[in-house]
Amino acid sequence: MSQQGDRRGHEDDWWGELYRRDTDDVGPAPAADSVDDRFDSASRTVAGPPPPTPSPASSPAPGAPWGPPAPHHPAQPPRPDPAPGPAGPPPADAFEPGVLPCADAHEWADLGPDTVLDGARCGAATLRAVSSRGESARRRGEPRQDALLTARFGAGPGGLVLVALAGGAPGAVGAHRAAREVCEWIAGAVGRSYARLVDDIRTGNRGALKSGLHRLTDRALGRLRARAAELGLDPAEYAASPRCLLLPTDPACRTRVVFGAGDGGLFRLRGGAWQELEPAAPGPEAEAAGGVPVPAAPFRFRASVARPGDVLLMCGGGLAEPLRARPALAGHLAQRWTEAEPPGLAAFLADARTRVEGYADDRTAAAVWEA
Repeated sequence: MSQQGDRRGHEDDWWGELYRRDTDDVGPAPAADSVDDRFDSASRTVAGPPPPTPSPASSPAPGAPWGPPAPHHPAQPPRPDPAPGPAGPPPADAFEPGVLPCADAHEWADLGPDTVLDGARCGAATLRAVSSRGESARRRGEPRQDALLTARFGAGPGGLVLVALAGGAPGAVGAHRAAREVCEWIAGAVGRSYARLVDDIRTGNRGALKSGLHRLTDRALGRLRARAAELGLDPAEYAASPRCLLLPTDPACRTRVVFGAGDGGLFRLRGGAWQELEPAAPGPEAEAAGGVPVPAAPFRFRASVARPGDVLLMCGGGLAEPLRARPALAGHLAQRWTEAEPPGLAAFLADARTRVEGYADDRTAAAVWEA
């Protein structure tokens, strides 16, 4: 038998010993004969009988002078009220997670929180980012399929902030793993080349940026396909739609770069009105061999110079789709996000989770407010 088997057998024996009925308890001895007990007995003998206990009627009320302290109940921090969205006021549990996903004792890396929330100051901009499990996944006890990663490389004006988000294939068992892995692979490549990227962004070398980030995205998606082959899965079952935002930390540089492939959207709020910065996705490509249609996932790239007061929003399909289809949601967010100051983290979470009837997927987004 292997060492692993011996160890497991030993653990089973220990577990059985813990619950055996014929095992003596190892609690305190039946007779009170400890050093503390003897000290208490001697103290009572020397001090004499204890003073009489005052009756309840003569005892001062809690909180009164020389009385017992009043019970302290710590105040609970107020919860942000769910903002009424396009579908009217959300239910009382709209922000409350539902059933926890089922855990595997041998795959702890698969566990993820219901919601990830982050924010930072990046040069002249304020960043807010969130990824939150959708209502349908909460009801079914499924993990959040979207992934979010925020990272800063370098320090001072030569630094670079990366926000990477990805949505897994809908209904696929390993969708959340694929989304997390593609974000980590892209972040590793950006981190190794961030100095060159910052230089290209500052000098406006758009051609070099586009070709380099295109190769980076293709390699990341290729690694997902290779990983699917290792796991014996169809590539469509282990796929993800990555979208990334690059923010230089130099306050003098206002160029914002967004790249990726697949579902999602890129929007800009300027002058109180939303502008979609990506063209509509093309239809399916020509049929491949065997008559199987190949879905199109074109590379997306956008490098633009921000103006003071702009709000740039990069999001996954769970927020992009209702934002396109429901003008009431677009108007609601425009009103909320054109205030003098960017929202705090809790307020941004509430805004991103604004309830829209018929849309219950994960909500993942990153927004940048320009000072």
